[in-house]
Amino acid sequence: MRLVIVEDDPLLLENLKLLLSGESGIIVGGAFSSAEEALHALKKAAPEVMLADLGLPGMSGIELIKKVKEEMPGVEILAHTVFEDRENVFSAIKAGASGYILKGSSPREIVEAIHELHKGGAPMSPKIARKVIHEFQDENITGDQYILSQREKDVVRCIEEGLTYKEISKKLKISSHTVHTHIKNIYEKLHAKDRGDALIKARKTGII
Repeated sequence: MRLVIVEDDPLLLENLKLLLSGESGIIVGGAFSSAEEALHALKKAAPEVMLADLGLPGMSGIELIKKVKEEMPGVEILAHTVFEDRENVFSAIKAGASGYILKGSSPREIVEAIHELHKGGAPMSPKIARKVIHEFQDENITGDQYILSQREKDVVRCIEEGLTYKEISKKLKISSHTVHTHIKNIYEKLHAKDRGDALIKARKTGII
C-alpha cells in the first residue's frame, strides 16, 4: 500500500517514516510536516492510506482529513494524536477518518492499525473505542440529534441563548403556542425534565 504521513513533530515524523518504510507491504510516498504541504503533494503522492496528526500548525488535522476525503474519497485515513476528548474524536470521524489511535501506541500497534485500516477495518485505541461505545450507550438518547426536526433544533439553540417563549416566538416568527409545542416535543425526545436538563442532553448528543 502507498502511505503518506502528516506530523509536525520533526523527530516523530522521521521515526514514523523509518518505522513504516521498513515494514513489508508499505511504501511511504510522502512525509509532511503540515496539512498545506500534504495537500499540495497529494495527487503526486497518490496515497491509499494517510496517517494524520490532528494538532497541526496552520490548517488543522481535522480540516485536512475533510479536504483529503473531498479530493480523494478512496484514501483511508488514520488519525494519530494525543487528543482523546469527545470533540476531537467525533470531529475526526465525522470528517472522514476511519481509525483513531493515540500517540504513545507501540510501533507494532501503529503498524497493525495501518494494515487493519487498509483491509477495511476501523482500528481504534481501546480508550477511544470505549468512548465511542459510551457515546452510543449514554442515557438511551442515541441518535436523538437526528430525531429532532430542524425547527426543534432552532428552538433548542434559542433556549441555550436564554430566550423566553415570547422572544423565541419573535425570533423564529412562529406563535407562542407553536413554541410551547416544540419545547414539549423536545423534552419528550430527549427524555428531559426541564430546560437545563434538555440543554445538557442536547450538548451530549451534539445538537448544540
